[in-house]
Amino acid sequence: MVLKSMSQAAITIGTSVKVTHVRDRIPQAMVESLTANNVGTVTGFQVTDGSGVGVVVTFPNGSSCWFFDDEIAPV
Repeated sequence: MVLKSMSQAAITIGTSVKVTHVRDRIPQAMVESLTANNVGTVTGFQVTDGSGVGVVVTFPNGSSCWFFDDEIAPV
């Protein structure tokens, strides 16, 4: 699967991305972790609400979370 929004390059599994901003749905611990390191690797995709696709990002510390495509950018 390739995810591509109108404003950014194609994102595939294995792409390095940085989290540019987040909505308030993620846990506070993840927000704090992103403050220290906001760069990770795309490890999968997830249907978000039946009409959207989220990107699962895994970080060097082993944690992972999904993000909307407008919350990330290729590194």
